[in-house]
Amino acid sequence: FDVGRSNIKSNFAPVLDQFANGLRNNPNAEVRIIGHTDSTGSDAINNPLSVDRAASTRDYLVARGVSAAAFRIEGRGSHEPVADNNSDAGRAQNRRVEIYVGERAPRG
Repeated sequence: FDVGRSNIKSNFAPVLDQFANGLRNNPNAEVRIIGHTDSTGSDAINNPLSVDRAASTRDYLVARGVSAAAFRIEGRGSHEPVADNNSDAGRAQNRRVEIYVGERAPRG
């Protein structure tokens, strides 16, 4: 994600397209999307931005035919970095979403 933005970047879209194809074929999938930010900006900015990134990712997948009921979204702001926030490259790695997939027991 770009700094301060939650829109899906063009290099992420093909990954999400392929992911959507798999999810459409699994009606029992449960998906948790967690948004993250780098450490620039305050919690007042980063916390809602991280939720917006998760929501943007969910909305992209729903627009490609995945059931909205499959998703839970969360935001963690800048509190769980995976890289050093002291470099441009590290901050770029921290501006991300993490996607976890599980499966509900079939009904019936």
